[in-house]
Amino acid sequence: MDHLLSMRVFIKVAELRGFARAANAVGISSTVATRHVADLESRLGTRLLNRTTRSVSVTESGQAYLERVRHVLSELEDIERMVVARNHEPVGKLRIVAPVVFGLHNLAPVLQTYSERYPKVIPEVTLVDHQADLVDEGFDVGIVVARQIRSATVITRRLTTSNMIVCATPRYLEKHGTPTHPEHLLEHACLSLATGYWGEEAVFRGIEGEVRVRPTNLIVANNTEMLRQFALLDMGIAVLPGYLIDEDVTSGRLVPLLGHYRLPQVEINVAYPSRRHLPVKVRTFVDHLVQHFATTQRAAPGVLQQSRQEELISSAAA
Repeated sequence: MDHLLSMRVFIKVAELRGFARAANAVGISSTVATRHVADLESRLGTRLLNRTTRSVSVTESGQAYLERVRHVLSELEDIERMVVARNHEPVGKLRIVAPVVFGLHNLAPVLQTYSERYPKVIPEVTLVDHQADLVDEGFDVGIVVARQIRSATVITRRLTTSNMIVCATPRYLEKHGTPTHPEHLLEHACLSLATGYWGEEAVFRGIEGEVRVRPTNLIVANNTEMLRQFALLDMGIAVLPGYLIDEDVTSGRLVPLLGHYRLPQVEINVAYPSRRHLPVKVRTFVDHLVQHFATTQRAAPGVLQQSRQEELISSAAA
């Protein structure tokens, strides 16, 4: 039988001095109420109530048990109220993992507005340049590149997309020439992401269809900000996300190249472990994050809009 219900029935019988009144208060029959108390006495190996045809009284053991059980049930009710409150008001630590560069350029404004709205949530941000396992590593939320998701244990929602832009400094181009076709990259020093991110080949689409190129790498790194720094030092041609170099392109520090060709866009998603009962802190943060990217004029601070990217690339190609 339900042990907690048996304890509640016993308390009512002891308080109301009768099985019929207790059964009515709990919403069960007198027969069921009697069985609940009998089950408790059998479990404890002692009599809790003295019964006569006209009255019910609590034994000495029953009185000691009654006082402790009242305390236990009161504590349990407090715990349940606390859990219900936590499900209605976000509280506690929120462990977030994100790519280093994307996090540095885009997360601060989102966390600022979220923290203002939910001050009892403490974001704990980890920035990494590898694919994190949300479940094994205990993260509540991850911001991930869509193509890196391979697990059925997480749920994803789309945040934004960014163009990948081939670029170099004016000084590098003056010295080494400006490529006008993807295959011309074979003649240049290229600054590339590690192959685990995009593969060994760069796949362009142009008027003649698909063009696959395996660039001649001068430097390979797993961090796009590092590649940006190398590019700004005139070391070679880099392929970088638009959200990272929008200001560099606008100021002329970097020049977009191969304007008649496009690389696949990078889709950024928010991911969280699949759970039947999603913690309210996770649900509210995911909703806030999606809303932020959906409603801001720029998908996020520092994210170059696709139309603006295409405008700059086209003008550079012209």
